[in-house]
Amino acid sequence: MENINVKKMQDRLEKYLEHDRFLHTQGVMYTATSLAMCHGCDIQKAMIAGLLHDCAKCIPTSKKLKLCKKHGIELSSFEMKNESLLHAKVGVYIAKKKYNITDKEILGAIRYHTTGKPDMTQLEKIIYIADYIEPGRFKAVNLPLIRKTAFQDLDETMYLILRDTLSYLNGTSNTLDDMTEKAYEYYRKLHQQRKGGTKV
Repeated sequence: MENINVKKMQDRLEKYLEHDRFLHTQGVMYTATSLAMCHGCDIQKAMIAGLLHDCAKCIPTSKKLKLCKKHGIELSSFEMKNESLLHAKVGVYIAKKKYNITDKEILGAIRYHTTGKPDMTQLEKIIYIADYIEPGRFKAVNLPLIRKTAFQDLDETMYLILRDTLSYLNGTSNTLDDMTEKAYEYYRKLHQQRKGGTKV
């Protein structure tokens, strides 16, 4: 892809994010870049996707809903009720409109960084994982194991994260997005196949 001035993009993005969110964004960008180096993924794409994954996060919910309606961004009934998911789809629009991103791999990584999906691309997995393990994260269980596994096996890391995410959500009042369930089933089956069919 064409060379993009990531520093300029980062300076612009900082104006639109709360301070803590920007620090998280930097953490995801650097972690995604490291994972890309490790797994042979395009480094610049990983940097840009990591940088822009939360570009719509700090837009007020009402404005996100208006943008979806105005620009024909389809939302499921679950997304309508769970505003924390809106920023992924709106983020794709912002990345295209404000930052001139046309690369489908980058846009896909932004789109699925919250829910995951079955059979993700390498870049989609890297951004999903980087969002979970960046250095500022500390609350999730099994982080030391997941961080280590991330630099060894992306598919196994997806399984571990999705397993723990479902376990956490099932213990709270939060309901689960269908796409996350489908993603878990996909990576659970892949995990079982690779482990010789052992049930987990």
